Amino acid sequence: MASTDSIRWEADADGVVVLTMDDPGQSANTLSEAFVASLAATVDRLERERDAITGVVLTSAKKTFFAGGDLNELLLLQAQDASRFTAHLNGIKASLRRLERLGRPVVAAVNGAAMGGGLELALACHHRVIAAVPGCQVGLPEVGLGLLPGAGGIIRTTRMLGVATALEKVLLSGARFDPAAALALGLVDEVVDGLPDLLPRAKAWIASGPTAVQPWDVEGFRLPGAGALASRMPFLSASLRASTGGAPAPAKRAIVAAAVEGSLVDLDTASLIETRYLISLVIGQDAKNRIQSTFFDVQRIKSGASRPEGEPVTSVRKLVVLGAGMMGAGIAYVAAKAGVEVVLKDVTLEGAQKGKAYVEKQEAKAIERGRTTAAKSAALLARILPTADVADCAGADLVVEAVFENVELKQRVLTEVAAVVAPDAVLASNTSTLPITTIASGVPRPREVVGLHFFSPAERMPLVEIIRGEDTSSQTLARAFDFVQQLRKTPIVVNDSRGFFTSRVIIARLNEAVSALGEGVAPSSIEQAALQSGYPAGPLQLLDELTLTLPRTIRQEARAAVEAAGGNWTPHGSEQVFDVLIDEHGRTGRSGGKGFYDYDDAGRRAGLWPGLAEQFGPPRDDVPFEDLKERLLFAEALEAFRAYDEGVITSEPDANVGSLLGIGFPGWTGGVLQYVHQYDGGPAGFAARAQQLAERYGERFTPPASLAALAG
Repeated sequence: MASTDSIRWEADADGVVVLTMDDPGQSANTLSEAFVASLAATVDRLERERDAITGVVLTSAKKTFFAGGDLNELLLLQAQDASRFTAHLNGIKASLRRLERLGRPVVAAVNGAAMGGGLELALACHHRVIAAVPGCQVGLPEVGLGLLPGAGGIIRTTRMLGVATALEKVLLSGARFDPAAALALGLVDEVVDGLPDLLPRAKAWIASGPTAVQPWDVEGFRLPGAGALASRMPFLSASLRASTGGAPAPAKRAIVAAAVEGSLVDLDTASLIETRYLISLVIGQDAKNRIQSTFFDVQRIKSGASRPEGEPVTSVRKLVVLGAGMMGAGIAYVAAKAGVEVVLKDVTLEGAQKGKAYVEKQEAKAIERGRTTAAKSAALLARILPTADVADCAGADLVVEAVFENVELKQRVLTEVAAVVAPDAVLASNTSTLPITTIASGVPRPREVVGLHFFSPAERMPLVEIIRGEDTSSQTLARAFDFVQQLRKTPIVVNDSRGFFTSRVIIARLNEAVSALGEGVAPSSIEQAALQSGYPAGPLQLLDELTLTLPRTIRQEARAAVEAAGGNWTPHGSEQVFDVLIDEHGRTGRSGGKGFYDYDDAGRRAGLWPGLAEQFGPPRDDVPFEDLKERLLFAEALEAFRAYDEGVITSEPDANVGSLLGIGFPGWTGGVLQYVHQYDGGPAGFAARAQQLAERYGERFTPPASLAALAG
């Protein structure tokens, strides 16, 4: 056996060389400098000894096959590094090109996750065999980091699958494929049941005497679907526009451009095109924002940076969910998926059964789509007990109430169940705005009371906001954190206040949109400003989904609290609009059949209500569209900054990830506080622009003193 630093070489008696990737300095194989040097040296040797080689198997000694590029390095790259990084990347691609043109069959034996660069390595092989073991999946997820697959992912998937299929299924979606799905799509060629079968199957393919030439190296090769590409281009452009809403999306645009332009030239020229587009992305701010938030910030959160130190790790065996509405049923569903026994309690057994029926409906869809089996579904459903009897809650480790937003009701249901659950059970409230300290004041054992704010729909939204009340113990907070991770969701930790962090920040954006409407700005312009800023939906549409009465109720409660404390309430420009729509026109949102939008008999949006222009006109056309976009973004960023100042949220990663995963802050920004830092001119530029907006639209945009200090 011989080896380089990161790749072990073992030649069998039958002439098959097994190359085992095993970086000695890392837990996963990456495109480190050591690996790149090892790859080049290994290919050199393969070419020298080609006459004695019958085939090559590329595999890994790690749990994963290959993890891809070094994100720390990518985060630090600047414009002056472009030439050096271009040479580095083209060197990697040259080694892969030499490997696939070795003249001997090369097989990738994929033993674990092959994401990004890992799949690109496998695509440079002539054949791919993958093991159907837990965690084994393939994909090119770079678009989620604001990048593109730059080690051959675009040029090879388009030649394997066709441009349109590669773009829609793999490159623009960033999807991850399990072995069966990867086989069906054509990203891999064979699936084996377990790791022991992997190398034997790879060697058997080599022994079958296959052609050691990639399809694109055969004279006369044409891309699949090449003849129809011209007719597909308008669809691709429209699809890209629809998926971005006109918002900044440099990675998606670069991926489409690299795929289409690369399809018109030979593979080696296409490779240079791919590289150039990646360089433009990797030195840009969009990619740096996304890498920081979606990788480093998320990893910091998941590592427990906001979890109290010194507390033992726990797991929940039995959960009680109080309230079987859509939110309660969703929480029960998520917990049952995670293997937790769930008691779903409502006022009546019929109500509880209705909540379980929601879960049954979701599982039926999952079976139909092949995402689960009937046996697994039956086992999941058996873990949910619908009931109206509090005695069924006996011995539970954790309780989540998901009843109506009323302090007295929440206190009552938590007090009732506290008498029968485990003596140290965590008592959690799923409130989105009510102070946890207030709820805890009327509940036995206030040290065990904590907020667990799930987002709707709970079974799909990845974030949970954990709220620490004044009396919440560190043990309770740690147990709540562990429970959220047990559900495979991302926890952020905030301190208690009305609206906590996420609700007060999103309300700031929604109020700003309604304020602009009250000023006479066209409602369609407001919706477009949000979409072109990168929000997933327009604020007026979102308000209709939430109901118009919710922000008014929150406002009334906040005003009462301010005045009870001896303060003076500062009215917001949105207040009159809400009052007029609700009180004079009975427009309360989608659930009431009419709101900012009209709805047909089936509840489908039928367009913005024409009366908005009549009620809040005359139309105003002196608000620049860029101002409108930034009013929405700045409203949230300034509110987040104030929350940070007040100690409501104490971690920038929590703030950034919470805004991205919980309330739809545009992904290109890197999160609500990162938006301030990355703004043109940094915090100083942001503060100057905020002051300009304050002079035009109101004191609410005045930057807080702490921001001015940060700006220097």
